[in-house]
Amino acid sequence: MENVLRPVVALAAVLLLTLLAGWLLDLLLRQADARHTETPLWGLLRRCVTPFRLVLGTALLQASHRQAGVFPAYGAVVGHVLGLLMIASTVWLLVRIVTAIVDSAYARYAASAPDDARVRRVRTQVALIQRVLTAVAVVVAAAAMLLTFPAMRTVGASVLASAGVLGIVAGIAAQSSLGNLFAGLQIAFGDTVRIGDTVVVDKEWGKVEEITLTFLVVRTWDERRITMPVSYFTSKPYENWSRGGAESTGTVLFHLDHAAPVALMRDELADLLKNIPEWDGRTGSLAVTDTTPNTIVVRAVVTARNADEVWTLRCAVREQLIAWLAAHHPDAFPRVTAAEPPSPPPPPPPAA
Repeated sequence: MENVLRPVVALAAVLLLTLLAGWLLDLLLRQADARHTETPLWGLLRRCVTPFRLVLGTALLQASHRQAGVFPAYGAVVGHVLGLLMIASTVWLLVRIVTAIVDSAYARYAASAPDDARVRRVRTQVALIQRVLTAVAVVVAAAAMLLTFPAMRTVGASVLASAGVLGIVAGIAAQSSLGNLFAGLQIAFGDTVRIGDTVVVDKEWGKVEEITLTFLVVRTWDERRITMPVSYFTSKPYENWSRGGAESTGTVLFHLDHAAPVALMRDELADLLKNIPEWDGRTGSLAVTDTTPNTIVVRAVVTARNADEVWTLRCAVREQLIAWLAAHHPDAFPRVTAAEPPSPPPPPPPAA
């Protein structure tokens, strides 16, 4: 009976201590978060409670499973499994702590930085660095777990001897993946495209929503997501409307009759722009840019603070100018002649 009760009591005690320690840690972090509202660090660290419980529980079991008689016939196997679990949970906890610290620093920087473009650049770099560090931590943890197996240690010499050949084979096989990896690092530190930038790729207009080490997600205006390899942005041309500043210029074209009151349209455009909040006041002009036998092309040029607002501004200018022309100058619209052409005169009578 004692051989049964001892491991059960030990496991129950470990579980109780783990839950209690996790609850106390979460309580302390909540209190610290309530006292220090100027930083989100303590609230972000609450995400570390679960891996902390796992690390603590594994450590307690490692220290007591032999004395408590937990599966005494398989003591070595239990110890090995607990060791593997300790490596994985420790790496998980460290990744969560580092992520919380980095996210907190970025949030405080974003709240105080006046330049939105610089904030988006830092966000892109931080996101990619976090993914690189997480990938490195996972690889190191997996390697450490594999080295706990005696068979892996004995074949270490042969693995190192064939590392050159394997490296060449892996490099050829993973050429595309490695290209995307280095392209992601180039994007992060070369500042060519950032999260939140407005871009045009393959005639699709949208915003960069996510950048990883291998792919980039563009959210289009109609809520579609276009996933592209990051190497595309280092090897092919694309439009970045946010590069060098978010300000954007838009045009509105009107096909009108030759008798259209262009001077009055120019004055009306100036009055309309004053009442449209998306206009940033930089440019608002109107001119005739082309002519055909039946119409003239009138182009209005307007500016806004970013690409989203310039789209709204163009729509507003188009709608309001058309409504003004329809109300005050309906003859400015192109006319389509629907009457039949006059019949030719009758031939003269024959001479007598």
